[in-house]
This record gives sequence, C-alpha cells and structure tokens, in this order.
Amino acid sequence: MQTPTASYLTPEALTTFIRTALAEDIGDGDHSALSSIPADARNRAHLLVKGEGILAGMALAALIFKEVDPTLQLTALLADGSPVKHGDVAFTVEGPARSILTAERLVLNCMQRMSGIATYTAHLNTLLAGTTAKLLDTRKTTPNFRICEKWAVLIGGGVNHRYGLFDMIILKDNHVDYAGGVAQAIAATHAYLKKTGRQLPVEIETRSLAEVQQALDAGGITRIMLDNMRPEQLREAVALIAGRFPTEASGGITEQTIAEIARTGVDYISVGALTHSVKSLDLSLKAY
Repeated sequence: MQTPTASYLTPEALTTFIRTALAEDIGDGDHSALSSIPADARNRAHLLVKGEGILAGMALAALIFKEVDPTLQLTALLADGSPVKHGDVAFTVEGPARSILTAERLVLNCMQRMSGIATYTAHLNTLLAGTTAKLLDTRKTTPNFRICEKWAVLIGGGVNHRYGLFDMIILKDNHVDYAGGVAQAIAATHAYLKKTGRQLPVEIETRSLAEVQQALDAGGITRIMLDNMRPEQLREAVALIAGRFPTEASGGITEQTIAEIARTGVDYISVGALTHSVKSLDLSLKAY
C-alpha cells in the first residue's frame, strides 16, 4: 500500500476523518448488523472491482477496518495506484461479521470516489505526455472529504496545490479587484506577511497580458496564474514571463483542451474537475 507522504496525511488527521465519518453513519449503533448477526459470528469478504481504472484508498481502507475493529484482518492483493479491471479482487477481510458490515459502506464510499479521482487524474496525465506541464488539483473539493480527494490525486499521479487557505496565498481576481489592482494586492500581502511574521508562498492570478506585466513589475511572488487565457495568449504570457516565475494555467480546462494548453509551455495546469466532477469507480464488498 502507498505510505502517506503529503504533510496533511498525518495519523491524527486521518483518525479524525475516520471517526467523524463513522459517527455520522453509525450513530448509536449499527442496528441492522446487531439485530441480524450473532455476536460471535465470523466471516470474510472481498473487494470486487466492477469497472476499469486506477485503484485508490487501499491504505485508507486498512485504517477504517482497524478503527472499527482491530481484530479484523485485511489482506491486500493490490496496491494503491494499481490499474484494475472488472473482476479484479483488491483485498480480502476476515473477522467478526458485524464489524465487516459496519465498516463496509465507509470503505466503499471512500474507495469508490478516490479511485474515480485517481482514474481521471491518470487519464489527464496521459494527455500531458511530451510536455513538462504538471497537473494540479484545486480547493474545489467536497467539504470534510478533502483529505481523501487530495490523496487520490497524488495516487493518480497528479500534484497537490495548496491544501487550504492557510498554507499558501493565492491572490485571485476578487482579491485583486478589492485591493485596487495587482500591484496593490501584492504590496498589501507583503506588508501582512511582514507584520505577522509568516513565510508563505504567494501566487497572483492574472487575466491579461497587462496584469502579467504588472505582476512582473511588482515581483515578490512565487508563481503567476494565467486565468482563462486562450492558447495564443498563454504562449505570449509564457514568453513575457521568460522563466522568471513558474506559470500556472487555469480556468475551464477540459480533456479536449489540456494537451494544447500544455504545449504552450506553462509549468502547471490546474483542473477543478479532478475533484468536483469525477465518476466513482464501481466497487463492491462481497461475502465469499
């Protein structure tokens, strides 16, 4: 299984997520299992793949089963990031039958969506072949499920953008407009960081070549975002920036347009659809 490596994938964060999700589902008890299954019953089940894609959530599934019942024994047959097809078996789990049933839905909910995200991420990455562009996710995630969605992007071969509002500054169009312009937004940000003693990366969103030039004149930034620009505009912007700062293309990018955008020379391409519009991979936990 993939070992968590991103800074947000701490044991504490994962445990909090799992316990909150289980509390939402179980409440004061899994009365379906409690009423129909003897307390001493032991059984086994396997995770059956019913679609084609990239598997994600194996490491998380192991943590969920352990949280529900430490006596459950999971045997991984495939790893996170494995290509899968219909009929593959990802793992087996054995132990108290009630515990298997109680954990079943959370495991499936997480793994189905994570696998869908990893699958789409891997697909978009194939469209970047032959370029140096890297695929980024966004904050367009499901509330309280971001930790899993960002993790799935990593498993699919993508790169995580900032995790939240706290670990990076991105001055987007509304920030720029409220501040009075690109230069004013950057200057105010520098003053804030100095006053608070923080050291955070600063990215500025630009909507035109004029704003790109303003960002270059202001300096003191980490990356320039090129928002909703056509490929010919992106090429001009990349040429204007001339390697002084990394560049990121964003805004309405689809699998039909991403290859052409990558060929403009941008360093990063952010795609909100990685997490907000994916189809879950069909998985099922079956007794056997």
